[in-house]
Amino acid sequence: MENILLILNETIKDRHQNPSPASYTTTLFEGGANKIIKKLGEENAEFIKAFLTEPPYETAAEAADYIYHLMVALRFKGIDWTDVLKELEKRHAPKGDK
Repeated sequence: MENILLILNETIKDRHQNPSPASYTTTLFEGGANKIIKKLGEENAEFIKAFLTEPPYETAAEAADYIYHLMVALRFKGIDWTDVLKELEKRHAPKGDK
C-alpha cells in the first residue's frame, strides 16, 4: 500500500505552493500561524477527549484530524513531513547504526 502520509504531504505542499480558493488547506495557510496553531490546539483537545471517552474508531478519526493539522503547521514553518520521518528513522535505528 502506498503511504497515505506521503501522498497527503504532497497534497499539502501543493496547496501551499499553489493556493486554491476551494481548498480548506489553503484557508489554513492564508489564516497564518495563529489560525493554524489555534486549529491544531482544537484538534489536540478533540483527540484527547476521544482517547479518554470514545470508542477506538472515533479516536482514530480524531488522530487523523490531528496529524493532518500537524502536517499543515509543519509545512507552514517550512518543515517537510519527510524531515519528521527521517528524524523518527534516526531515533529508531539500532545504536550501532547511528
